[in-house]
Amino acid sequence: MLELKAGALQARIHPEIGGLIAALEWQGPDGRLHPLLRAPADLAPSTVAPNRMGSWAMAPFANCAFDRIIDDGEQRIALPDNRLGGGHCIHGFGWESDWVVRGHTAGHTVLEHRREAGPDPYRYRVTQTIALDEAGLTVKLALTNEADQALPYGLGHHPWFPAAPDTRLRMTARGALLFGGEGYRATGASALDGGGPYAEGAVFATGGEVAWSFLGWDGTARIETPSTGLAIVLTASESLRCPVVWAPPGADFLCVEPQSHAIGSPSETAAREAAPLTQLAPGETLEGWLRIAPEAL
Repeated sequence: MLELKAGALQARIHPEIGGLIAALEWQGPDGRLHPLLRAPADLAPSTVAPNRMGSWAMAPFANCAFDRIIDDGEQRIALPDNRLGGGHCIHGFGWESDWVVRGHTAGHTVLEHRREAGPDPYRYRVTQTIALDEAGLTVKLALTNEADQALPYGLGHHPWFPAAPDTRLRMTARGALLFGGEGYRATGASALDGGGPYAEGAVFATGGEVAWSFLGWDGTARIETPSTGLAIVLTASESLRCPVVWAPPGADFLCVEPQSHAIGSPSETAAREAAPLTQLAPGETLEGWLRIAPEAL
């Protein structure tokens, strides 16, 4: 485990467990230690299944390749099942891998995950540069195609933010996927009026599942919880403007996941038409960044 610290911020990172940022905490002006990422005391970091804690990189694609297939309209690539028998491949391979530490200081680390073998043609190198400053945490991602052929790639990060019944989410987007059938399979996409359901900072908790794959996000999301006196501001690069927003019923968390493509784009035609993966020739690189910053309410 690595520890980072800068001013009132501190983070714990597990390179050997999926490169997981297991905790991010901020000592606010009120003297309290506020969790900026969900880190339940009874949940241990693990690569057995994607953790419902912290934040972790998604590569060489984000979210789900249904039926274990990458289909970019020209080629179909079979992938291994990494969803505990669910028949799909989820969030790529970085979250279940041992990342190598390439550099580490008090407030900065560089992690690398490299895939050099497997039943499919994906061979790549992805680096996470994780840095704390006194105002927030920044994660920079860079994924390079090391295969001997052009392949479709995607990137993302999966933060699990703490939430309470009074938590409000403020973000705007121009559109969203339409889901139908099992497991968020896209049937199309639609424009959103007025910036979408969270443009005015709606209360997030609805009593039911929340699931959106937004398109045309402006790159900023603000999560406010008056009962804790905390606001969390998430920003992301132009390359990660297809965020997934998700939480199951009654959850004490919400996910706002900056990613480079829509849910299901690896395998689903409707999702690919809305926001596809990025075709990388051998040696080409896909980059992106996100930042998490606290504010006192």
